[in-house]
Amino acid sequence: MTKRAWQRMLSGRRLDLLDPAPLDIEIEDIAHGLARVARWNGQTLGAHPYSVAEHSLLVEQIFCIYRPKATVADKLTALLHDAPEYVIGDMISPFKAAIGIDYKAFEAKLEAAVHLRFGLPAVPDVALKKQIKRADRASAFFEATQLAGFTDAEAAKFFGRPRFRGAAEIRLDPAPTQAVQSAFVDRFAQLYGKLQ
Repeated sequence: MTKRAWQRMLSGRRLDLLDPAPLDIEIEDIAHGLARVARWNGQTLGAHPYSVAEHSLLVEQIFCIYRPKATVADKLTALLHDAPEYVIGDMISPFKAAIGIDYKAFEAKLEAAVHLRFGLPAVPDVALKKQIKRADRASAFFEATQLAGFTDAEAAKFFGRPRFRGAAEIRLDPAPTQAVQSAFVDRFAQLYGKLQ
């Protein structure tokens, strides 16, 4: 019996996980999945899980603070930086290290398909990836201290302490799944509409 290596999406698309085709990727599927994948394995405060979609919106917001002259394509790349997790979930970094498979290569294949689907370079340049990673780490600091029970010192040790104007005003309050999903789709539409 052949093992199934594809995932059926609510859009009706069937995404081959081993060889993902850009045409089988829909933003509605990404938003739906990311809004339902909990960051920190669900170990966060609040009435609602803090989702990868909410995290992605925050990362794009922080990225725009770090890079105020970023192009629309760069902003969209930041928003979609964790898009593969709509299919494969959000594995915490310690677990990725422990399982010992080439998880990054698998994730990169999916990321390339997502980028191509929405008119972005399959592989973003190194400088852009570094800037997005910087925003990602800043987001992780805020999430860790406000939602995941880390002390300020502990979060600073693991993620670095974000330093930018307005950092003190960032307050996280996990929102309901449907609201986050809609916000993600709306932000995507704003950015993608400007690329056309």
